[in-house]
Amino acid sequence: MAIAKVAVIGCGLMGSGIAEICAKAGLKTVVREVSEDFLKKGAERIQASLAKAMQRAIEKEKQDPTQAQMAMAQALGCLQFTTRLEDCKDADLVIEAIIEDKTQKQDLFKQLDALCKPGAIICTNTSNISITELGAVTKRADKFAGLHFFNPVPVMKLVEVIKGVLTSDATLSELKGFAEKVGKTSIIAKDTCGFVVNVLLVPYLFDAIRLVENGVASIRDIDTGMKLGCGYPMGPLELLDFVGIDTTYHISVNMFEEFKSDRYAAPPLLKKMHLAGLHGRKTGKGFYDYTDPKNPVPMKLV
Repeated sequence: MAIAKVAVIGCGLMGSGIAEICAKAGLKTVVREVSEDFLKKGAERIQASLAKAMQRAIEKEKQDPTQAQMAMAQALGCLQFTTRLEDCKDADLVIEAIIEDKTQKQDLFKQLDALCKPGAIICTNTSNISITELGAVTKRADKFAGLHFFNPVPVMKLVEVIKGVLTSDATLSELKGFAEKVGKTSIIAKDTCGFVVNVLLVPYLFDAIRLVENGVASIRDIDTGMKLGCGYPMGPLELLDFVGIDTTYHISVNMFEEFKSDRYAAPPLLKKMHLAGLHGRKTGKGFYDYTDPKNPVPMKLV
């Protein structure tokens, strides 16, 4: 089956990014949100991102202004925005990118399974919930898989393709081809909580938080140390703010439940920040205060 039409369920940071790369690849893309307000915000986010990409292409002389404008117009022309789940029924591939809540995801997949055509592949963008468990609520577990993108989706080159217990090799092959078409490099992982990247990344992030808790170094010095000492493009505390303190906390709950290892236990400071609503860039405050986005200032947290 050639994937020609994609449906993206959810138009938040991840969903809008996934929809953008699909449209830029020339795929007909239906974007569904639960309300007109969320849909409008997602559409505006996609348009702003495409405009920035157009400007970068012109500045780097990859395209002249006319070519860049045409490319943006073609991408926008591939997008359809809707609040109706029924508008996704003809998609060859459906990618779920809603809240990291197992029950909500399962409810959605039951609806999609009944709605979508028999040959359609259904994927979840979850970063840590069991693919096998999510796919078990459908009657197409062989055509169900994980497709885990990284934020910001238009920039990050990796996608993890996750094989559930019943995911077929044919489905994996289709998804690897899709990843290549939208400009991503794919890696295959088994259905283990956290897959590849988060299994390695989360303990590193939590160790950085513990350094803050123990007063070993300042927030900025920890970030500077990892950027200049290890060549990372972003320090661990900057990255936490970018990913979202709330998102990381929920990931930690699932990973600790799965592995029962202190490596994945949320540090007390992370939980306190989550409860206080200090979720990072999305709320304007996390490990840094983003009142001036161009000059974030470290917060006094301990």
